[in-house]
Amino acid sequence: MAQAHPQASTSSNLTRIDGKSGGRRHFRYFDYAMAAFVAILLLSNLIGAAKLTTVEGWTFGAGILFFPVSYVLGDVLTEVYGYANARRCVWVGFFALIFMAFMSFVVVAMPPSADWGCAASADPLLADVVSATNPGTVCQSTYVSVFGSTWRIVAASVVAFWAGEFVNSYVMAKMKVWTKGRHMWMRTIGSTVFGQAMDSAIFYPVAFLGVWTGQSILVVMLTNWALKVVWEAVLTPLTYLVVGWLKAREGVDVFDDNLDFSPFAKTDAV
Repeated sequence: MAQAHPQASTSSNLTRIDGKSGGRRHFRYFDYAMAAFVAILLLSNLIGAAKLTTVEGWTFGAGILFFPVSYVLGDVLTEVYGYANARRCVWVGFFALIFMAFMSFVVVAMPPSADWGCAASADPLLADVVSATNPGTVCQSTYVSVFGSTWRIVAASVVAFWAGEFVNSYVMAKMKVWTKGRHMWMRTIGSTVFGQAMDSAIFYPVAFLGVWTGQSILVVMLTNWALKVVWEAVLTPLTYLVVGWLKAREGVDVFDDNLDFSPFAKTDAV
């Protein structure tokens, strides 16, 4: 059983506990929050990352609509369950991304069956290509365009997520202690400013340096960083609702004022 912290909680209905106690405690809804975090992370990279879309003359990667939600959930995890549990989720997401990349590489590399049919092979616009080759060739080409990625893109995505999420959780946890649990909106937006800055500063140069011009990398990096921060601000009311609902049911408020913040620190759970 976690020990109560001698200092009163910011809410009279919650028991304040430190980070180590939070890492050891069993929470009712933590597993669901972690599953949602990893699911959104994988789906936003698998489905959204490959598509470039234009809306009202504005061109952007479709993944930007959903990937920032993983940062919102990262904020929720840190705020409700503490840095130790958020750290566990980041590592789970990290290895899940690596496995997804490995599985994509293996499946994409496997030779297609000539009889393999898909939506592309049935598309009238591609009828001439299908007749000149076979349905499998067309399906393989479209499959590669969606699920195939270069090693640079994969490496950039995995490393940027890992570093960005740890910075996000660290800033969120430290600001909670500094503000004594007040002004959560300041913590969620502030942590995203630093976390997404780290994410963008790693991803775009690693993925596109030498492919795009330096100016293009800088413009896209700053634009996407700003959009992600704005998205976090827009979702702040929802963050408050989710955090309030979870804290009320878990019955504690975790303050990380007694914890090793290293990403490689031993898991605090028993």
